[in-house]
Amino acid sequence: MPAFVADPFVERRLLAERRAAGSDKYDEVWDGVYMVMPLPNNEHQELVGRINNYLFVAVEEAGLGRVFPGVNVSDRRENWEHNYREPDVAVFLNDSPAENCGTHWLGGPNLAVEVVSRHDRSREKLDFYARVGVEELLVIDREPWRLELYRLREGRLEEAGVSTVDNPQPLKTHTTPIAWRLLTAQPRPQVELTHDDGRRWVV
Repeated sequence: MPAFVADPFVERRLLAERRAAGSDKYDEVWDGVYMVMPLPNNEHQELVGRINNYLFVAVEEAGLGRVFPGVNVSDRRENWEHNYREPDVAVFLNDSPAENCGTHWLGGPNLAVEVVSRHDRSREKLDFYARVGVEELLVIDREPWRLELYRLREGRLEEAGVSTVDNPQPLKTHTTPIAWRLLTAQPRPQVELTHDDGRRWVV
């Protein structure tokens, strides 16, 4: 259940304990409200790590841009710590208008990937991602399994396609040379990435 901490002493102690334990890596701040995100499980980390690796090959090694396994994205240059999100994977193409500020990116990635964990509120980030100019967002949900592709249109991220085990249609991203599809497999469905040149990876 969500908890609101109004006692500044308890807040400082809680945040200090999270920093000391390294548990704050996935935390975010939404318009000044500190959001304690659930730690990702092994499956989540496997998806993020391997998707990042495959996008690195398809994008960064091809000289198209840069790929990050989690990065701070904000709508401001100064005091960015008061409003930022951290997509699980972020792709910034060479012509991206976003600016690398060292500690964070001012402006959104061309492609952001969010792997949904229980209680993490991934879909509540869509308005923020639209405001900072994320062109495409891929949401990987696991309860139930489905891929959702959102595309920026007139200032809003709108659903552009869904891939499920019952309807495994490919979702072609415009920002990367990759089509995404959900495949039936055991012990869990798999995410298929197919490059425009025919290379294929499965997570």
